[in-house]
Amino acid sequence: MAEQLISAFESSLDKTNLILKDIEAAYGWPKEQRNQSYAALRTVLHLLRDRMPVQESVEFAAQLPVLLRGIYFDGWQPSDVPIKLNRDDFLYEVRQGFPYDVEGGPERVVQVVLDTLRRHVTQGEWDDVRSTMPEDLAQLVP
Repeated sequence: MAEQLISAFESSLDKTNLILKDIEAAYGWPKEQRNQSYAALRTVLHLLRDRMPVQESVEFAAQLPVLLRGIYFDGWQPSDVPIKLNRDDFLYEVRQGFPYDVEGGPERVVQVVLDTLRRHVTQGEWDDVRSTMPEDLAQLVP
């Protein structure tokens, strides 16, 4: 039983690191900038989570690695969602949560993170996530 738990944890860690590496590769960041890829992922995940209805948020999270699911739900207040954010509000909040200056600004951060996440969940789930966004914000969702 303990071996299965360790194996599940290692698998989740590997999958989470793969997602972070995908973000780093999109920017050309070395591993030493892992704090930036983590901050980008966490910021966008939290805003996405808070923008979606509770049920859709839970269904999306179920497809994330366990470790990432914990990050996703950290600080979540389901009674306060969905928060109405349009595209400009969303990008403003990304800038507040991701204090690094990067090429392309907050819009590029969102595009990189969402494109990365899209590759790690089913197409059907991704379509569901996209359908919960207002039209102007859905334009950012690949």
